[in-house]
Amino acid sequence: MSSTRIIRASVIQTCTQAYSLADTLDKMEKFTRLASERDGAQIAVFPEAFIGGYPKMSTFGVVVGDRSAMGREEFLRYYNAAIEIPSPALSRIEQISKETGVYIVTGVIERDVGTLYCTAIFVSPVHGLVGKHRKLVPTAAERLIWGQGDGSTLPILETSFLPTSERAKEVTAKISASICWENFMPLLRTYYYSQGTQIYCAPTVDARPVWQNSMVHIAIEGRCFVLSACQFAQEKDYPADHPVADANARNPDNIMIAGGSVIVSPLGKILAGPLLGEEGVLTADLDLDDCIRGKFDLDTTGHYARPDVFELKANIY
Repeated sequence: MSSTRIIRASVIQTCTQAYSLADTLDKMEKFTRLASERDGAQIAVFPEAFIGGYPKMSTFGVVVGDRSAMGREEFLRYYNAAIEIPSPALSRIEQISKETGVYIVTGVIERDVGTLYCTAIFVSPVHGLVGKHRKLVPTAAERLIWGQGDGSTLPILETSFLPTSERAKEVTAKISASICWENFMPLLRTYYYSQGTQIYCAPTVDARPVWQNSMVHIAIEGRCFVLSACQFAQEKDYPADHPVADANARNPDNIMIAGGSVIVSPLGKILAGPLLGEEGVLTADLDLDDCIRGKFDLDTTGHYARPDVFELKANIY
């Protein structure tokens, strides 16, 4: 039986442009238009920290018990590259979404008074900003620069995707986002599964080959489509004085973050990717009926759960 519940989806493998907000927003527009005009995408997922930047190799001058003046200056530069919600930068993203008709999910570094958060935002071409999710647990040294999210930003969004020349019918799906190593938090995944997520977005900077294994596992476990967008970045994509792995062997083409973006089906089939070693766009058709076909034999928070043995409590507010 053919399905009419199909969404055309893209993941964008790219990077922040040297902490330049204007240049990064221009890059977002370029890739969104490419996904829309070339591939017919209705949704595009960008990587973790795409707006604001992922400061790979930075130490911010910190050792246990002390912070340096130079590190404070580095944090100031990073803080100034972040965006507020709302802000003119957000308005530009909303404009890109509206003009292209593409629903955008993107990682941003969010500035809220004096604290930065690693955040994913959801932007509709019709309604503009419709939700955001702040990373619950920054990993390792990320905790120096990002605050923790909480239960107030765990949205599962019922989203209508606009018709295109290829897709005459408006289709509605439930969409969520989990950022980088949040995807290793079993209870967070379980919460999203319990809310019926169908398009599970996983913006990241984890470029290890093992990352694809996790994405396949999540797709199978949640019987959902997984859209993982990873940054691909080279030394030339950072400011000239940014720390690198080997200061004695600087080369503009040295890879800082290697990519590995991927799209996976609810039964674990890789529909596109992994893309390695370059920027680019991956696109695939998502047949939402595949989520139900998969749950025939595995619904981890339904018939495959044991509520008499296990209970999930989520402090959502």
